[in-house]
Amino acid sequence: MSRLRLLSAAALLAVAANSHATSFIVTTDAVVGALKATSDATSDVTSSFKDDKIVRAARDDAASFVASEGAIRGVRLESALEHIRKQVPQLSATDAQLAQAILTI
Repeated sequence: MSRLRLLSAAALLAVAANSHATSFIVTTDAVVGALKATSDATSDVTSSFKDDKIVRAARDDAASFVASEGAIRGVRLESALEHIRKQVPQLSATDAQLAQAILTI
């Protein structure tokens, strides 16, 4: 009987270890995907708006927005976000991604 319990415990541990590895891989894939999306949005915005006065004027507001995790939304940032979305309507980036991109300019 003790061998049966030992084998059952070993099987349960193997299944548990496998499920943790799978959830780690899924989590890692999600994080990498999010970073790639942020990187793509950053590249698009920085190359297109490097010399744009409206976007450059929004840097301080973008820094406040990022530092406060979206709680502080300055007028210049709002203007820059609207300007960027009008110039590049196919861009599907969040406000946070665009604010981070503005900071890299």
